[in-house]
Amino acid sequence: MTDLMPLQGFDHVEFHVGNAKQAAHYYRTMYGFAPVGYAGPETGRRDGASWVLAQGDIRFVFTAGMGPEDEPVRHAALHGDGVRDVAFAVPDAEEAFRVALERGAEPAREPSVEEDDHGKIVTAAIRAYGDTIHSFVDRSNYSGVFAPGYRAVGPDEDHPFTVPAGSGTGLRAVDHVVANVELGKMDAWVDFYADVMGFTQLVHYDDEAISTEYSALMSKVLWDGEGRIKLPINEPATGKRKSQIEEYLDYYRSPGVQHLALATDDIVATVRALRANGLRFMRVPETYYADIRQRLDWSTIDSDLDALAEQNILVDADDEGYLLQIFTEPAQDRPTVFFEVIERHGSKGFGEGNFKALFEAIEREQDLRGNL
Repeated sequence: MTDLMPLQGFDHVEFHVGNAKQAAHYYRTMYGFAPVGYAGPETGRRDGASWVLAQGDIRFVFTAGMGPEDEPVRHAALHGDGVRDVAFAVPDAEEAFRVALERGAEPAREPSVEEDDHGKIVTAAIRAYGDTIHSFVDRSNYSGVFAPGYRAVGPDEDHPFTVPAGSGTGLRAVDHVVANVELGKMDAWVDFYADVMGFTQLVHYDDEAISTEYSALMSKVLWDGEGRIKLPINEPATGKRKSQIEEYLDYYRSPGVQHLALATDDIVATVRALRANGLRFMRVPETYYADIRQRLDWSTIDSDLDALAEQNILVDADDEGYLLQIFTEPAQDRPTVFFEVIERHGSKGFGEGNFKALFEAIEREQDLRGNL
């Protein structure tokens, strides 16, 4: 399967939003992304507008429709701003699409070739959970900003944004993308990624591992075997009260991407920069840091606990190393999509030792919304 569908990593993540220009400005201002490409009426596109933002190896696309008949408008009306496409880079999009369908995937977009003065790009797409799709993108013969139909934008271009020098916040790559699905559907999607893309299960967390007094969830992590693509899949578990997964499904109105984890090489500096830009994070109590002083072997962790505590950054360790992580508040009014910032030092885990503290923090926010 690896030979038939060699996925090279995340190509981009596309969000369907109510206002692409405003969303792009938000992610530039808050997260330090730089606008690099634009497509819309000014470039000959009549059914919508898209802004492409980049930082490190991360590429986000924000797309809005022009009228109620356009798919991005329907998507945003139903889900709020949310992820439409988790796109994978491949050496041959047509072959990846053919193999996916042969293995049981449902087509979302037939293979197409687009060309301009910068070369050609080949794309195709299959359906995933909810309204989410996976595009296969072969840009090996393309040198343009993003795709034909997009014009380059930057600090010297005539466009609404300025990009100050050094405005990035140290985010460098997409580490993993997490899906929320309905109760009883997790294993079906685990099978989908195994059968269609050849992924294997990296780790399984049951409702004993991921639970609090009031709620629980279950999660399985699929990966490509090399770590370039990691896709955790969550489903709710029975609890005394409504879980965070159930709250997400209620507001998103279907399965979808819950959060995206963005990697950095200096999480303290990144989080300080993000906070200075006005970004808000979920908080754990100060007792968390007294607990991890006892729980973890700090001789194996090359990080300043006081600096981590100052920024409310979480720490976890396993046999392979350790990781540092922190989670933002939801990115919009609906309690749906949010982001994680993560710094890995050998560990391939997902912060199992932090689950209880993190989920209690999420439940406090749920309670404030009246949804616990």
